[in-house]
Amino acid sequence: MDIDESLRSVFRSAPFIAHLGIELENLGPGFCEASLALQPWQLQQTKVVHAGVIATLADHCAGAAASTDLQAGEHVVTAEYKINLLRGARGETLRCRAEVLKPGRRLAVVEAQVWAEEGGRVELVAKLNATMAVVSPG
Repeated sequence: MDIDESLRSVFRSAPFIAHLGIELENLGPGFCEASLALQPWQLQQTKVVHAGVIATLADHCAGAAASTDLQAGEHVVTAEYKINLLRGARGETLRCRAEVLKPGRRLAVVEAQVWAEEGGRVELVAKLNATMAVVSPG
């Protein structure tokens, strides 16, 4: 299985990601794009998207972007991330694009941006910077 199909499989089979409804949209060398059709259960009592939902979308997308540069058998895990929640996310859909800023043999630095869309209006709602650790087999 090539890396592209392997990453597509992760989006389909990771239980928490599947439960949230995160969908892989596009994938290429050093980047990943994903989306999430929002449901009422993903919102806070104030009707904005829960920060945990936004962070999960950005983190998973960042990990997939970092994974596009791996060798056979390697995978990534999040070593750390910082997320700036820029405004309350309201809308029908969240979209995320993650890009590798610096690939490495053991660590990759990735940036992800999350936008909320509603009725043709698009707003940047969060920005995540993450360090992904590359885990080798054995």
